Amino acid sequence: MSVGRPRSFDVDKALDRALNVFWRKGFEGTSLPDLTEAMGINRPSLYAAFGNKEALFRRAVERYEENMASQLREALDEPEVRTAVETLLRNNIELITDPKNPRGCFMVQGALACGEEADSLRCEMAKRRSVFEALLRKRFTRAIAEKNLPADISAPDLARYVSALSHGIAVQAAGGATRRQLMRVVDLAMETWPT
Repeated sequence: MSVGRPRSFDVDKALDRALNVFWRKGFEGTSLPDLTEAMGINRPSLYAAFGNKEALFRRAVERYEENMASQLREALDEPEVRTAVETLLRNNIELITDPKNPRGCFMVQGALACGEEADSLRCEMAKRRSVFEALLRKRFTRAIAEKNLPADISAPDLARYVSALSHGIAVQAAGGATRRQLMRVVDLAMETWPT
């Protein structure tokens, strides 16, 4: 039985670099040379460590979600639902306008427009975004039960609104909106928050 050579690169760093490329260019806009150059590895090493481009993209999505999950949980754990939503939106703006990151949201633009061959990724990303909406719906349902939201508020509708607001902010960031401009959007949303 032969043993392969040990990897001469840091898998986590390579994955972070791949995530950055996919975030900037999307799945279909990213080529294998883009990935190998950014990751500092050759094609055989990429295949050996991550599989094909689609498998690498899926790993990048998981990596992004791991990093976002704690931030999302912290925000939604706020006792006051209004504070939870405001914290969530403001933290999101900090992330998507951070100069260290590509502009916009990876979950929104990573596989939004894909051809037939990558349609499964587009569908998977849509499902993952719907998980975010489901978490909001669950939090709002709890807030209604705790009388932290009016009883006549629709938790599904409010979750869809906050999800659309969050994703819209990400699209605006990708288009060049400044952090200050986006924070003003949150200010306006909070002025109309149901009490």
